[in-house]
Amino acid sequence: MEQASSQTTVEVGKTEAPEFTADQLEGVDSIIRQNRDRPGALIPVLKDVQDLTGYLPLPLQERIAAGLNLSFSEVYGVVTFYSFFRQEPIGRHLIKVCMGTACYVRGNKDLVEHLGRDLDCKLGGTTEDKRFSLDGVRCLGCCGIAPVITVNEDVHREIRVKEVAEILERYE
Repeated sequence: MEQASSQTTVEVGKTEAPEFTADQLEGVDSIIRQNRDRPGALIPVLKDVQDLTGYLPLPLQERIAAGLNLSFSEVYGVVTFYSFFRQEPIGRHLIKVCMGTACYVRGNKDLVEHLGRDLDCKLGGTTEDKRFSLDGVRCLGCCGIAPVITVNEDVHREIRVKEVAEILERYE
């Protein structure tokens, strides 16, 4: 008997990940094999797999769980607990908006609203054309130059709403 639920349902044992190449999947399996017998290997394996594939969709989480002899719920719990793990692909350029106190006081709320509207994308999302992903982060450690955003590894300081379009134009 099935119940309607807002939770994600996963077919246990279905570990195919058709969006990845055979080479990527072999790389995933290699990472798992190299770490199979290491205590506490889950987080390093998840990090290495995400570095290889870009994100951790449910089929890869299942594959990791089976390969490390862990329950799917243990793997899924770790992926959803830590903000640096992604279950969705990211765009070519990752925008991080500092949500810390200094940035908030200096206007990041308007910045977030403007970015969301201009990109037609919410925090945690990716634009339809896969050009940008937009994330909020707790602190970038740049309080003296707030508000701050990063695009990829580039730090943009003392950002004002009127500067956003010009900044984003630099990233194709």
